[in-house]
Amino acid sequence: QVQLVESGGGLVQAGGSLRLSCAASGRAFGSYSMGWFRQAPGKGREFVSSIDWSDGNTYYADSVKGRFTISRDDAKNTVYLQMNSLKPEDTAIYYCAAAYMGYNYNDWGQGTQVTVSS
Repeated sequence: QVQLVESGGGLVQAGGSLRLSCAASGRAFGSYSMGWFRQAPGKGREFVSSIDWSDGNTYYADSVKGRFTISRDDAKNTVYLQMNSLKPEDTAIYYCAAAYMGYNYNDWGQGTQVTVSS
């Protein structure tokens, strides 16, 4: 089990950028695939991006492909989400999640708010 704390959210104008961070505590961070999810007001939680624990492969939702970049620094037990060319529809609470050896996302952070103004 890992504990996750997100940071880096805030208010930004459309076209701007933010970088989210997710710091993990606990052992064996390198054995966890890490994901970012988001939930907009009145909508369900949706997948944004993930990065595999074994080979570092990355995956993106079509809605963010080409604008967002996920990365991880296992030495710092941290995963990042660089978000560029932000749109008002990116407004949501962003959650970090961990999946041990790529199985289920069982560990979640508390979320960080991202608001993009038009």
